[in-house]
Parts: sequence; structure tokens; C-alpha cells
Amino acid sequence: MTTEASQPEGVVQPAKHHAWLRQSDQPPLADTFRTIPVRSTGSGWRRFLSFVGPGYLVAVGYMDPGNWATSLAGGSQFGYVLLSVVLLSNIMAVLLQSLCTRLAIGTGKDLAQASRDAFPRWAAWPLWALAELAICATDLAEVIGTAIGLNLIFGLPLEIGILVTALDVFLILWLQTKGFRWIEAFIITLLGVIAVCFIVQIAMADPNWGEVIRGFAPTTQVVTNPDMLYLALGIIGATVMPHNLYLHSGIIQTRAYGHTLPEKKEALTFATWDSTIALTLALGVNASILVLAAATFHANGQVVDDLAVAHQMLLPLLGHAVAPTLFGIALLCCGLNSTVTATMAGQIVMEGFIDIKMAAWARRLVTRLVAIVPAIVVVLWAGEAQLGQLLILSQVVLSLQLPFAVVPLIMFTSSKSKMGALVAPPWIIVAASVIAALIIALNLKLIFDFVTAAIG
Repeated sequence: MTTEASQPEGVVQPAKHHAWLRQSDQPPLADTFRTIPVRSTGSGWRRFLSFVGPGYLVAVGYMDPGNWATSLAGGSQFGYVLLSVVLLSNIMAVLLQSLCTRLAIGTGKDLAQASRDAFPRWAAWPLWALAELAICATDLAEVIGTAIGLNLIFGLPLEIGILVTALDVFLILWLQTKGFRWIEAFIITLLGVIAVCFIVQIAMADPNWGEVIRGFAPTTQVVTNPDMLYLALGIIGATVMPHNLYLHSGIIQTRAYGHTLPEKKEALTFATWDSTIALTLALGVNASILVLAAATFHANGQVVDDLAVAHQMLLPLLGHAVAPTLFGIALLCCGLNSTVTATMAGQIVMEGFIDIKMAAWARRLVTRLVAIVPAIVVVLWAGEAQLGQLLILSQVVLSLQLPFAVVPLIMFTSSKSKMGALVAPPWIIVAASVIAALIIALNLKLIFDFVTAAIG
């Protein structure tokens, strides 16, 4: 990219120092920062391939075990109606993730660093605490999902399965010794396995495709029915996940893109395409889970929100012995993928907000323990019978925390002084603000319904 580099507009001016209260002294994920070379010559397709990867790590968070619980409950209880919420959530996700790449490429900061550097400490510390709460809620769902997957396939006790998930720390460390591309290859391979599992299961379920298509049309029932609203919020919380906003703004900076304005604009375009394509795959998986639940459980009058129960019921309902095995394999792959990416998000949050400096293995181990210890306590306290409800609750907690990540993201990317020439266009900011307002309104409605039910 040298054709425009010599022009006056070709060089990106650094952000004015007064735009930030503080300046970060280290890049996001320092051990992998700009380690992946980016092609500056060749066809656009070959240059685009340099950016393929981060979007799929982000997509993992949009099809984690928490999504399974909410989609199973939504499909089995309300049929195909909540497919419209799955679609809406995915559109919201595409827009918000594009803002994450814009923030990272425009400022060189991830969302956690930007929040720390832009806000006074009295505001930054609560945001850090809320981000850690979101990481814990995310890991709670993913650790439980992985443990259930191990239990379904290998018969491993749930408590042991939770401890086994701690090993993903060493998996990440080993993969990163090979290079960040190995982590991406591992994630994409498991995503392929998940997709194949669901294609086969949907073929076995043979849903009513006319009803499936009608399910993508919006309905006012989502707002007027408290039970449906609760699940809709869970789906939004499970789809547009706070930790993904921090994750994406960090891992996109593993690419060694250029510093001129044309190079940064091209990087932004390619990174946005990468995440959009990956999130479309996530939409397919999430919709498949809900369609499978609607076609098997709802069609037979069964309401299911427990992953283990769903696994047991697939054989008698679908009549194929391979169906529950595919379900278990897909769940295990989702859990493994999600625990890897959530651990990386936890590292970004911890380093970005409080600037902790420690060895890579220690950072990841601390991040993992922050999630595993509460997960074990909650699982032992709640018991296996309540895992389905616990998963849904974790997703609602994520939805409640989401505004505290989305609002700062919109504030930063709409600021000319912070973003310079890469400031977000007005139409994107308006659309993102509408999304934020919708999330906040749904959360307030949920809190109102909860308080009303408690008082009544």
C-alpha cells in the first residue's frame, strides 16, 4: 500500500494527548502484538486472507454453551418465534464488533485500555469490576457446558470436568508457542466440527421450513410476554457478549498492518468483513440450536432448558443413535472453544484496566481461576438439576452488564479527538446508539418485571 502513502492525507496523525487522561505504556496482548504479517501487495483476496481469524475467535462467543441453554429453552417453549431475536442479536453483534475493530485500528488501544485511559479512576475501576463480573458469568456458562459435554461423552463427573477445563490454560500456552495463527486454526477447526454436527442433526429433525422462515419476522409478543422477554434478554446476553467487545479490540492488533491512513482503512475493511462472515456462521449455529429444539421438543410438547436432558431426549425423538453423540461432541467443541477465548478476553480486561504485569502463564492462570473457583462453588451449591436455569441466569447477567461496555465503545468511536480520521460515520453511531438504548430499555423492563413479581 504505497500509492497514497506520500499524499498529505496518507499519514495518520497521532491522537491528541488531551483526548486521553492517561496513555497506555504497553500494547494489547504484548506477547502476540503485531506478530502476524500483513500482505501489502497482491490481490485484494490474498490481502484479505491475512486478516481472517480474529472474527472466528469472536464468533465462538456467540455460540457458547450459554447460547445453547437459552436457545433450547426458547425453541422448546415458544417454537420458532424467538428466531427473530436471534437474527436481531446477530445484526447488533455485527455492528458493535465493527466498532471494536475501528477503535483498535484507530487508536491502537483495546476497549479495556481505552476505558482506563479515558475515564477518571473512580469510573474506570467500577467498569473493570463489571467487566470481570461479565468474564465470570461467561466462564460459568462455558465451564459448565464443557463439563456437561465431557460428562455426556465420557461419563466424567461434573465436578471433575470443571477442574479439567483449567487445562485449557496450558493448551493456550502451547498453541501460542507455535504462533497466534495456531490458536486461530484450532478454533476454526472446532467450529467446522460444530457446523457439521448441526447440519446432520437438522437434517434428522426435518423442521417445518415455512415456520422457520416466519420465525425470523419480529413480533410484539417478545415485549408483552414476560417469560418470552426473559428468554429474549438471555438470547441477547448470550449473543452480544461484553467480553467479546474487549476480546476483538485486542486480538485484531495481532496483525501488523501499516500506519498510513489508506493502510488502516484497508485493515478496517478486511477486519470487518472477517468478523461479519464469521458472525453469519454463528447465526447459523444459534438458529440451528433453536430450530432443533422447536422441531423436536416443542413439536412434542416438551419444554427443555437442560443440556443433559436435551441430550437424553434426542434419541427417542429423532430415532437415530448418532444424534445425541453429535449433540455432545458439538457441545464439547463449543465449550473448549469458548473457554479458550474467554480466558484471552480475561487477560485483555485484566491487563487493560489495571495494567497488571506478570508472566504470560501466570496471567492466564489467574484469569482462569477467577472464573473456575466461582463456577465450582456455584455448581456444588446449585446442584446438577439446576444447571439449565443457572446457564440462562448467567446470560441475563451478561445482558445487564452489556451497556457498561457498549456505551463507552460508542463514546470512543464517535470522538474525533480520539479516533482522528477513522472516527465512525454518523449513521453507524446512530444505529449503535439505538442498539444501546434498546438493550438498556429491555434491561429496565426485565428489572421492573422482576421487582413487580417479587412484590406481588
